[in-house]
Amino acid sequence: MTCSEICNSGNMQTSLSNKIREYFPAMVIYKDPISTNSLFAGRNLPSFVKDFLLKRYINTDGSIDSERLVSFLNMVLPKQHTEVKDKLGTGKETVLLCRFQIYIDLVRGMRRFGIPDLGIKTNEGIIPEYVYSKYPGELVDGEKWGIIKLSILPDDDGKKNHVEMVDYKPFKPYKSVDIEYLHNVRSSFTTQEWIDTLLSAMEYDADGFETETQKLEFLTRLLIFVEPRLNAIELAPKGTGKSFVFGNLSKYGWLVSGGKVTRAKLFYDKTRQQNGIMKNHDFVAFDEIQTIIFQEPSEIQAALKSYLESGKASIDNNEFSSECGLMIMGNIPLNSEKQPINYRYFDILPQSFRESALLDRFHCFIEGWHLPRINEGIIYKGWTLNVEYFSELLHELRTQNVYDLIYDNLVSKDKCADTRDVKAVKKVTVGYMKLLFPHWTKIEQVNITQFNQYCLQPAIRSRGIIKEQCHFIDPEFNSEMPKFWIRQN
Repeated sequence: MTCSEICNSGNMQTSLSNKIREYFPAMVIYKDPISTNSLFAGRNLPSFVKDFLLKRYINTDGSIDSERLVSFLNMVLPKQHTEVKDKLGTGKETVLLCRFQIYIDLVRGMRRFGIPDLGIKTNEGIIPEYVYSKYPGELVDGEKWGIIKLSILPDDDGKKNHVEMVDYKPFKPYKSVDIEYLHNVRSSFTTQEWIDTLLSAMEYDADGFETETQKLEFLTRLLIFVEPRLNAIELAPKGTGKSFVFGNLSKYGWLVSGGKVTRAKLFYDKTRQQNGIMKNHDFVAFDEIQTIIFQEPSEIQAALKSYLESGKASIDNNEFSSECGLMIMGNIPLNSEKQPINYRYFDILPQSFRESALLDRFHCFIEGWHLPRINEGIIYKGWTLNVEYFSELLHELRTQNVYDLIYDNLVSKDKCADTRDVKAVKKVTVGYMKLLFPHWTKIEQVNITQFNQYCLQPAIRSRGIIKEQCHFIDPEFNSEMPKFWIRQN
């Protein structure tokens, strides 16, 4: 870039930053990565928690009341894990902002909780009825974030003690988001401006991307945030931000990074009569899948085949169902031209995943080698949507079915098209509409050229890669995509 181009680019970004602030006045936050990293030094928190705290201690001029924020952090986020147990052991109540897991003990008729990060196990924590009844529907199976007050109390028989959750405040700054407001505001942004706005909400600077194609490939990661039961595969070199996107931008997702994975952990634990992580999350992402150990791989594979096909799986006598999407991510070696060394991409997957019948159930493929390596210059600085609002917005879009109806009225396909191809192209196309064109709520509002360019064609291409790679594994699989076209109304 020339000096002139750099200046113009910076001016455009400043203009967009101000526009975001103008149209989303109550939902924005000023991102300053250097000061934010200093404030949260030594505290490993996801972005949606950081933004919640920053919004809580923001001054009228947009600056952060650092003293009050740090004081609050010191109160609710112990620097040493042992501090919590030590304090509870002295009989003092403790307030924490933390991630905790809930387990419903059906045998004893009680709700239990554990805080894995602090070494408090689920058989040590109890949620009393009066706390649960304050927030019906909140304290259910799964992982939660919230501000909780803990105390050590004796068991009913007086023989032992337990950790009791004596108070709870849900981590949900936005009880609901106004989708209609999004529809109206999006109409005031150009497509290029909105693409850059989405990137900034993900905490990335659009100027760090070389092409629009690169930006769109990056945004494809968000499809599983907005479209139920969308399943995707991304293979990319290291350092392209995979872990950050899926571990920091939403409390509705679960990132699995290494370790052992069982059918019970994913779907249903019949011993504890407890649902797995796929039950109450919008998506589950397997990061660096080559390092994950799948116990009883044949059982997991059978359950995944059924679930990826229909959203249901039979675990013994229990039928598991969910709307959770699945993302598989792995590292792929590239040559000097930044292209995969091996044209058979799926060869790098674990043996238990290297089966065409399983992989054919995935809807899209992300070519991660096109993405930039994350560097300091690509980290966003300026006004943008705060991550907590952004994640709630993405979560709310999952249940909006108007986009499915628009697709059905616009797109035709070959009569003999494979059903999985048809489902995949529709899901991915609808996901792109939700992300890029949420203001298209009536077919008359759709720009056909942009629909084809930004939604339908990328969906056909990404599904086509899945088919091609399945063909390399099993030549019986047809590698050719069926024809899809836009009706002339």
